[in-house]
Amino acid sequence: MPPANSPSPPGPANSPVPQAPSPVQGGGGNDAIDALDGRLIRLLTEEPRIGVLECSRRLQVARGTVQARLDRLQAKGVIGGFGPEVDPAALGYPVTAFATLEISQGQGADVRAHLARVPEVLELHTITGAGDMMVRIVARSNADLQRVIDRVVGFDGIVRSSTAIALENPVPYRILPLVDQAAAE
Repeated sequence: MPPANSPSPPGPANSPVPQAPSPVQGGGGNDAIDALDGRLIRLLTEEPRIGVLECSRRLQVARGTVQARLDRLQAKGVIGGFGPEVDPAALGYPVTAFATLEISQGQGADVRAHLARVPEVLELHTITGAGDMMVRIVARSNADLQRVIDRVVGFDGIVRSSTAIALENPVPYRILPLVDQAAAE
């Protein structure tokens, strides 16, 4: 449950009221966010349990302004959620690998449904290049990785795979540098 004064997750009961887009800072043609949106996203990223009232106090804007900005950012898909960041390694899955999959023609929907049923598949992307899809998978060990790969490729629609084990993650997933750039445009 979100802390008091925090935004509610989007949903039918919480459908945001459409807002006019904010004016853009600079001439970059970006209508996604402005400087205040960028500061709000940074604050929520750095302190995800902060409430709307505290955001308004720190950003020195009205509570209604913060709530309207959050509603608009959610409606536009800029903010997708307020859930916790979970580390797979802390859950007992310290091995990360990326598998490139080649699939049979016309099997995309079935392969996607199959991969969605594999808990160790954290992400799936359709790609250009040598393969058709790339999945990020996790495993409990290198030996367990073989079990996960066998489960991933154990589907008739997948004709070939190539897997690379991640050794280190020197630049973990991050978004704030991109937020800062978009807010400055």
